[in-house]
Parts: sequence; C-alpha cells; structure tokens
Amino acid sequence: MTALPSTAISPGRPGPGYQDQTSFPVLARAFIEVSDQARTEGLLGRTRWFYLVVGGAVGAGLLGALTGLVLLGDTWWQLLIAAALGVVLTQVAFLAHEAAHRQILMTGPGNDRLARLLAAGVVGISYSWWDSKHSRHHANPNRVGRDPDIEADTISFLDEEAATATGFRRLLVRRQGWLFFPLLTLEGLNLHFQGLKHLMQRGEVRGRWLELGLIAGRFVILLGLVFWLLPIGIAFSFLAVQLAVFGVYMGASFAPNHKGMPVIDRAAKLDFFTKQVRTSRNIAGGWWATWLMGGLNYQIEHHLFPNMPRPHLARARVIVKAQCERLDVPYTETSLWRSYAIVIGYLNRVGLAARDPFECPMHALRR
Repeated sequence: MTALPSTAISPGRPGPGYQDQTSFPVLARAFIEVSDQARTEGLLGRTRWFYLVVGGAVGAGLLGALTGLVLLGDTWWQLLIAAALGVVLTQVAFLAHEAAHRQILMTGPGNDRLARLLAAGVVGISYSWWDSKHSRHHANPNRVGRDPDIEADTISFLDEEAATATGFRRLLVRRQGWLFFPLLTLEGLNLHFQGLKHLMQRGEVRGRWLELGLIAGRFVILLGLVFWLLPIGIAFSFLAVQLAVFGVYMGASFAPNHKGMPVIDRAAKLDFFTKQVRTSRNIAGGWWATWLMGGLNYQIEHHLFPNMPRPHLARARVIVKAQCERLDVPYTETSLWRSYAIVIGYLNRVGLAARDPFECPMHALRR
C-alpha cells in the first residue's frame, strides 16, 4: 500500500478542503487574524445588561415625550416635545439596527422579532425593506451597481449619474452638497414612504401583513393623540418638526460613514478586509460619539463585525487599527464636523457633472 503524504488526514487534523491559513495571501489572512483575536477577547459575546440599560433609557425617553404631549396641552411649546420625540425615535432606530445585526439577543429569530417591533411598531418604517437594502449595502459598500446607498435618488453620488440628471432634479444636483442637510428634513417622510412602497409591492414580502398592522397601529396612536390634544395648526407643526428632526438626525448619523470614501468599480476584486476598511470612515470622539450615533461612529469595525455589540467596538478598533498599520491599509478616522465638510465637498464635486459645460462660472454665481 502506498504511504499517505504528510498532508493527508490524520486524527485531530481538518478534513478534505482544508487549507492552512498561512498559505493565504497576506490581505486575505488579515480579517481571519483580527476575527480570531476579537473572538479570543470575547468581543463577539452578547452584552445583555448594556442593552437593558439603553433600552430602558430610550423607553423612558419615549414615555416622557408622550407624557409631555398629553400634559402640555394647547401650546406651541409642544414643538419642543416634537423635537425630543424625533431624537428618541432615532435612538429606537439605532436599537432596531443593532437587533437586525443580531447584536442584542442570543438567537436570530429573537433579534428579528425585536427589530421588526422596534422598526415598524415604534419608528413606523418597514423592517423588511430596510433589512434587504442594508444587507446589500454591507455586502458591497460603495460598489457601483451593488450598493443601494449610492444609487441615484434626489441626490447623485456618482459623476455619471449626476451628468444624466434632468429638469428640476438637475438644478438640485448642481448644488446638492449645500442642499444636503436641508433636504434631510424630508428624509423622515421618505423613510416612511419607501417602507410602505415596499410593503405594497407585488410578489412575496416577508412579514408584510404584520408590519402593515404594526405601522398602522403606530400611526393611529400617534396621530390620534396629536390631533385629539392639539389644534390643527399646532398638530401639523408638531408632525413636521418631529419628522424633520428624525430625518436630519438619521441622515447626519449615517452619511459620514461612507460618503466621500473611495467608490469601487463594478468589476473590481477586493478581499473582504480591504473592501470594508477602505470604504468606511470612523468618527472620533469616544463615548459621546458612540451615544450620539448609536455605535455608527465605529463604522469600520461595524462593517468587519456586523454582529458585534456596541460596547465592544472601541476595543475592536484597537485591534483593527493595529492590523491596518501593519499591512499599510488606510484607516480613516476624523472628527464629526470634518466628516460633514468632506461629505458636502464630495457631493458638490459630483454635482459639477450636472452643470452646463458652457456656463460662465461668474454668471452662475451672480444669478
């Protein structure tokens, strides 16, 4: 009988298809190494008490806003309650985002149920719509044709799409950087609309009737309270302020993470570690940025470890940053205000493609 080679299967050795990690290319091993270290340090474990405390605090804030709505009565001071409600609902959306990524509870189905309840029943947006869109983004951040977050909508994120804008949208795209934050006041309304549009489409939609029921119940309660307790003028103003604050807070939390970072060509082939790190941007600031942005300030680590709980991201940052320095992979981290300046500058640069190449710059400035 022919002797087996030294690499053949033996007791305690992995089976067919196994390949020693040391034979992988350096960058292909990069994620395996940081993942092993994160797992060894327990950073992928659940943090039950943290989410109990955060959930309790957010729930108290929501109850406080609704109590204020009832007790204040007929007064324009209700607009402060509306703004507070917009902030609290954004914090609920952060928790829904974390549950969707399996960060909170021990089981996948449990996290799904929690995310659906928070997203549809409390925030009022479709979880199935958001989950499908967000999953595609995580798989291919900033990749042309695959990341839905850089597809043309009101704003264009790619030069070629800006160049094809026509009519009123073309006028917007020309100055889209400066208009970005004003347009975010409508983002809350857009999130509700896109979710309902998804739920009303033909074909199979996971959780369609449950989500429609949750969203309908949520709006009946909120609109019922607002229009029962307040005069019609204050009621409409209340809803406008709540939606505007919610939209601006959501957009201001998600926009710094990838906008203005490298865009990947459709045909490009990148390893997982490089793809996630080079297209993501962290926001400096420590604990206050983590609370303000629901952990999205550690965007690089979140993209590498989507199911890592919020409290562990800061420790993961140390591991990932050291790996990037060792392998000479750019690790981008900046202040919140600097990130906004980068986003505005990037959108304005893209918007140049929508301008008339024969337009006189001085004439455009004086119009």
